[in-house]
Amino acid sequence: MKKTALNIADRAKWLHTAGLQKLLAALSDGGEEARIVGGAVRNTLLGEPVGDVDIATTTLPQETGKRAVNCGFKVVPTGVDHGTVTVVAHGVPYEVTTLRTDVETYGRQASVAFGRDWQIDAARRDFTINALYACANGDVVDYVGGLADIEARRLRFIGDAEQRIQEDYLRILRFFRFFAWYGAGRPDAEGLKACAKFKTSMQSLSAERIWSELKKLLAAPDPSRALLWMRQSGVLSQILPESEKWGIDTIHALIRSEQDLGWQPDALLRLQAIVQPDAARMAGLGKRLRLSNADKARLENWALADMPKPELSDTGLIKLIYGGSRQALTDRIRLALVAERAAAENDDQAMMRAGHYNRLLEVALTAQIPVFPVSGADLMQQGFEKGPALGQALKALEKKWLDCGFKLTKEELLAGLS
Repeated sequence: MKKTALNIADRAKWLHTAGLQKLLAALSDGGEEARIVGGAVRNTLLGEPVGDVDIATTTLPQETGKRAVNCGFKVVPTGVDHGTVTVVAHGVPYEVTTLRTDVETYGRQASVAFGRDWQIDAARRDFTINALYACANGDVVDYVGGLADIEARRLRFIGDAEQRIQEDYLRILRFFRFFAWYGAGRPDAEGLKACAKFKTSMQSLSAERIWSELKKLLAAPDPSRALLWMRQSGVLSQILPESEKWGIDTIHALIRSEQDLGWQPDALLRLQAIVQPDAARMAGLGKRLRLSNADKARLENWALADMPKPELSDTGLIKLIYGGSRQALTDRIRLALVAERAAAENDDQAMMRAGHYNRLLEVALTAQIPVFPVSGADLMQQGFEKGPALGQALKALEKKWLDCGFKLTKEELLAGLS
């Protein structure tokens, strides 16, 4: 065992949860052992927020479940064939997995055997920073040099990078995703070379898994360096051909604007920054990557929306929002503001345009959109019958209302019929 002198108990509040400690004690009774593994340990060491807490144990899945039930906890057999059960302790879910060794790997699937060797379990994981264990008392256990890589913010495959990738081609995207979130400097050369070599093998991955990884990468505080290396290695074009011949320079300016203006990271807006606003391409992208209906609609509406001119009046913008999509116009204005802010470093006119777009963004985000005050029922009370004539009259009144800047009241509009 490679226990270190490092202990995280004083900075890991999650470690002191009563349910977690009770579960770890139960799984470590009678010569068995359980430790926290992966993201919770990594993020605590990096000073990042901790989400899920995963546990590795020497107990077999059935025994894991039995011991958890004896503690009064709920057990969900989420992946028993691969040694995983989810234990819900005091309302908090913990994914508990028996130590494993890969017998055979094929794509994202693997034939595994359960084991008791912690070093072998560590060696089968993807990156060194994800293979750190913490005991119940907070002592950190490192078999693969993960602590040194945490210190250097270096993302490195465990063992041979090519072998790790051939075991699971999704690890190519995970390499860039974890680099975006936790890496510093240049990516590991061997890892980058292996990702480039096997990039076409990602065709075997499901669209859902590709988009899940890409979306998580785009949500990182600053994904620009990762995207740059993805572009240079050919990985980005492989999964996002819509970005070819378009360039990703805007992503750098977008990140700067987010930081300067206090915008929250937005994965979809960042995606828009690196693809062409072409409705047909966005429809194809949404279908190919099987985006949610909401994400597909947002991309397509953004591509279809007219770019507001910087001098557009507040009322003019509200008219565009009334007849279109507030989200699409907000996206358009944000990216226009980003471009003008970047150009303003050498162009005073761009600085003025940036000021206009900043005003339009505020309007787009906060304006109350008027509701057309006349309905078909109102016109029927005026003697209209259901049919084309009623629809035409309603459209004519709506145009009149829009042309006057929403100022005419219902009574004034109806009075104009006579």
